Amino acid sequence: MDIAGKEEEMDHILAVLWQWIEKLCYIVFVKILHIRILEKNWQAFMQFVKFGIVGVSNTLISYVSYLLFYFLGCHYLVASVLGFVISVTNSYYWNNKYVFTSGQGEKRIWWKVYIKTFLAYASTGLILANILLIIWVQLCNISEVVAPVLNLLITIPLNFIINKYWAYKKGSKH
Repeated sequence: MDIAGKEEEMDHILAVLWQWIEKLCYIVFVKILHIRILEKNWQAFMQFVKFGIVGVSNTLISYVSYLLFYFLGCHYLVASVLGFVISVTNSYYWNNKYVFTSGQGEKRIWWKVYIKTFLAYASTGLILANILLIIWVQLCNISEVVAPVLNLLITIPLNFIINKYWAYKKGSKH
C-alpha cells in the first residue's frame, strides 16, 4: 500500500473513532442524563468535546516532550518551549482536520492558520495562564498545585473561542 492509501486508511479509522466518541457522548448526555439538546447546539457541543480531547492530548504531549528534552540535557526552559511548540503543532493538525473543519469549497492557507493557532495558545497557555497564576498564588493565597487547575476553567473556553472565531474562522470560498 502506498503512502496515500495508508493516509486514507488512517483518515477512515480516525473518522470512525470520532463517530464513536460522538455516539458515546449522545448515550451519556441524551439517553442516560436525559439532557435535551437541539441538533445545532449538539454539533457545537461536540466540537467543544473534540477540542477538549485534543487539549488533553496536547497536555500529555507537551509534558512528555518536556521530560524527554529535559532528560536529554536541555535547560528546563528550552525543554518547556520545545514541548509547547510540539503540542501546538499537534493541536493545529487535529483541530484543522477534525475539530474546526473547512466548509465546502473553503480554502485555508495552512501557515496562516498555524501561526494563528500558535498565537492563540501562546496568549492563553503562556501569557494569560502565568498572569492568572500570579493572581491566584500571590494575591488570593491559592495553592500552586490548585491554581493551574483554576486556570483551565478560564483558558480552555477562551482558547476554544479564539480558535473557533479567529484561527479557524470560516474563510473565503474558491
